Amino acid sequence: VIWGGEFGRTPMGENRSTTGRNHHIDAFTMWFAGGGTKAGHIVGETDELGFDAISDPAHTHDIHATILHLLGLDHERLTFRFQGRD
Repeated sequence: VIWGGEFGRTPMGENRSTTGRNHHIDAFTMWFAGGGTKAGHIVGETDELGFDAISDPAHTHDIHATILHLLGLDHERLTFRFQGRD
């Protein structure tokens, strides 16, 4: 089971007329369970405000490679490299 999204939300509210918070690409949560994942394993850390990644940031490509690995697939063979985005 994988739960998460490709971005988080800013840790603080903003002075805007609308409610809600902006997208935050630098800190977000993904949750994996089963399929060979390690229970209780945490990757990465943010500052005390949850604003900046301060250790072991994982890129979306890392998450993609991890999912393929857990499925027993070689991510090097299944990654589509397009315009230098690898």
